[in-house]
Amino acid sequence: MRKSSLIVYGLALLVPPLMVSLPAEAGLLVSGVVGGSSTGAIQERFDSLVPGNDATTTLPSGLRISYDGDAGPVSGSVPDINAAPYLSGGNGLGFGPSGSTQANGVDGTTYITAGSAGSVTLQFPTLETYLGILWGSVDGYNSLSFYNGATLIGTVTGSDVLASPNGDRGINGTAYVNISTTGGSAFDRVVAASGLNAFEFDDVSFNLTSSTFAADDPVPEPVGVALFGTGLFALAFVRRR
Repeated sequence: MRKSSLIVYGLALLVPPLMVSLPAEAGLLVSGVVGGSSTGAIQERFDSLVPGNDATTTLPSGLRISYDGDAGPVSGSVPDINAAPYLSGGNGLGFGPSGSTQANGVDGTTYITAGSAGSVTLQFPTLETYLGILWGSVDGYNSLSFYNGATLIGTVTGSDVLASPNGDRGINGTAYVNISTTGGSAFDRVVAASGLNAFEFDDVSFNLTSSTFAADDPVPEPVGVALFGTGLFALAFVRRR
């Protein structure tokens, strides 16, 4: 009986990878916390950008940022146009000079706005599985769309971040949002946009991956191979027994 059980177990491990494939569009796990902090390995402050200069720029982190419409780097706040994010708790950890903690209060450094009729594209140097972002005055009509090449992986809106995304410009309106892919997917491009007024953000973090995913193919090949090997190992063990 013990031998039969092990054989069935080995075959169960062997067969599924040959029959099941992950969906082309996997999900996104979203955690938005007022005063939360980044869990990313690479951090980008945008402080090298010049407010008002909307030229496409490749930043020291390898991240390339480009703008459309009235989007661009800005500083300060302009009533009914854009509002600087509000730092509190640990959400500025690592984003100050030389990796220090950025001071609490209204963001006094350069940040990014998607404008009211524009968008911001973040093009990453390789495929990623995590994005962190300081999301200011969260509104339900703010959105982040994640792509692998031309394939849409998923979209996060302000309603996924806070229970009441009403554009609060104070401490309760800015969240540090950590977003991770699920289902073995990855992204190389994120587009920030807003259906009304602006979408302001700063202090982006991300994790580089060592995968060899092809663009437009978010399903990782190594998963099936690993399970296939495990199944063979189980069968070999049975034969030895």
